Amino acid sequence: MGHPRPLVIDPTGRDIHGEASRIRERGPVTLVELPDGVQAWAVSSPELLKRLLTDPRVSKDPRRHWPKWINGEISPEWPLFTWVAVQNMFTAYGGEHKRLRALVSKAFTARRTAALRPRVEEITAGLLDRIEEAGRHGQVVDLREEFCYPLPIAVISELFGLPEEQGAELRAVVDGVFHTSATPEEVTDNYARLYAALGELVTLKRKSPGDDLTSALIAARDDGDARLSEQELLDTLVLMVSAGHETTVNLIDNAIHLLLTHPDQLTHVRSGRVTWEDVVEEALRVEAPVASLPLRYAVEDLKLSEFGGPDGAVIGKGEAILAAYAAAGRDPGKYGADADRFDVTRVDKEHLAFGYGVHFCLGAPLGRMEAHIALRALFDRFPGLRLTQSGDELEPVDSFISNGHRTLPVHLS
Repeated sequence: MGHPRPLVIDPTGRDIHGEASRIRERGPVTLVELPDGVQAWAVSSPELLKRLLTDPRVSKDPRRHWPKWINGEISPEWPLFTWVAVQNMFTAYGGEHKRLRALVSKAFTARRTAALRPRVEEITAGLLDRIEEAGRHGQVVDLREEFCYPLPIAVISELFGLPEEQGAELRAVVDGVFHTSATPEEVTDNYARLYAALGELVTLKRKSPGDDLTSALIAARDDGDARLSEQELLDTLVLMVSAGHETTVNLIDNAIHLLLTHPDQLTHVRSGRVTWEDVVEEALRVEAPVASLPLRYAVEDLKLSEFGGPDGAVIGKGEAILAAYAAAGRDPGKYGADADRFDVTRVDKEHLAFGYGVHFCLGAPLGRMEAHIALRALFDRFPGLRLTQSGDELEPVDSFISNGHRTLPVHLS
């Protein structure tokens, strides 16, 4: 493919949808520049993305298929280093991916997710009690801080048997993983803290195992045939904890924000014309919690015409691919001229917010369940909920990967 001038991605993610629109304008796939001049092909067409995400000639393993990594050009100071350096099912390919996913699936079952429902309801009610107390005297409450964050953290902590006192450190280091404009020092410091925190957890669970996901993964690791290496064990925890936390925070935050800025849509839910499930799916489509996901790599030259893409376009062997989920979620070709509009009555709400194919998010049922419970309980408890400032004054989080707000300030009535 004649390499056009790449579109430079803003690492601070100040205008995710403006940028997504510029990516789409350049066609279904376009060259972009990530931090430190690293180039990748951003794919924004939902159909093309689905075909690439399910093709065995597209890998997530930089050790085997990304020359930049193999040649040592990617430094531990690169803001996206953790995203490509981890050795878990997120970066695994082929048989390796199957092995790791099977081990994790064994521990992270539908039964375990379903069993969490009463606890999610209980944690939600407790958080709303605290919020009600704080807002009793008309104070402003930051819902991202007081509700969207603590709920997934509490759920993930229970799931992994994480001691309560580790929650704050965990939250800080997971935030750091998504901070795509971090300085080199911040990146390397965060990486060290992340592994220190999870190393402590593994040590603790080896001494006193419980009925939790960490203990189940350690059992898989120590099962005699060492089917999970120590690094894979830690990196699987990195994946599960960060994926199970930040994305759900953004989903709940974005859904609340969308409903408060579109009162007509909230009326549809309250009248019973649509369900909370409709709200969650439309929020996932129009505000993908992960705007762009790094990285995949072409195992060989990929002629995009084979995938229903443009004639003559080729992603060269070893070139990196960025899944542009925020752009795909508002693709006018799929969703029509009003693709940018939040419409809970929309018939086609199909989206790629949880990925697609063999790497589809294992935690999707849990994230959806948390959001359904959280939204219904919040709007039942505070029917007069309103934002303290207009929706477009809110600051986005400092990331082009993570799509949410820094704060979500509201009055309860």
